[in-house]
Amino acid sequence: MYIFSANATAKTDRAGVAVGQRMPFLVYINFLDLFGAEQLCKIYLINAGFTDVEIEKRKYLSDEALENEELLRTDTALKEALESGYMVRMFEEDNELQ
Repeated sequence: MYIFSANATAKTDRAGVAVGQRMPFLVYINFLDLFGAEQLCKIYLINAGFTDVEIEKRKYLSDEALENEELLRTDTALKEALESGYMVRMFEEDNELQ
């Protein structure tokens, strides 16, 4: 599982996001290969109506971390990514991946 901190620019008006507005995202990708996960991250954001995707930070979560019940209980986005393969979360403010 990889978690990406990314920024992307809106191509169309969306609820609360104007055309050209740059937005921060956390994208969870349940994929083994970093290159493939990065490409999927970009594709998901492009399909969501954004462009100029820039990945700022990458974090790999080991299998041990993914089996941590406390982490799965507190991080609902992570749990959803494990179940569906990915999760995209957009933020109004610039939140950093730690």
